[in-house]
Amino acid sequence: MLNLRLYMAQRLSAMVMAPLVLGHIAVMIYAIQGGLSTAEILGRTQGSIPWLLFYGTFVLAVSVHAAIGLRVIVHETTGLRGRGLGIFTWGAGVVLLTMGARAVAAVTMP
Repeated sequence: MLNLRLYMAQRLSAMVMAPLVLGHIAVMIYAIQGGLSTAEILGRTQGSIPWLLFYGTFVLAVSVHAAIGLRVIVHETTGLRGRGLGIFTWGAGVVLLTMGARAVAAVTMP
């Protein structure tokens, strides 16, 4: 039952990530082609609730998706299973979420 839940969580997180990746790429192309400076980009993103929600959702989805993917890789390469594998998965997810949340806060918080 756990494997089914993890499978579904990874697929759902991928469904959330897909449009966010496209949106992120579009924003990056716009910023690069427009010749925006770092200060101009931060001027548009700092204090913006929509950007906080956009990138916060992105970070959450990536953290879930990547932690489950790393779980599979670690299990297949090292044979780790059970409690140790669960601790690794949660640890990876928390580390990714923490790093991503700090990045989002740095870009969106005034």
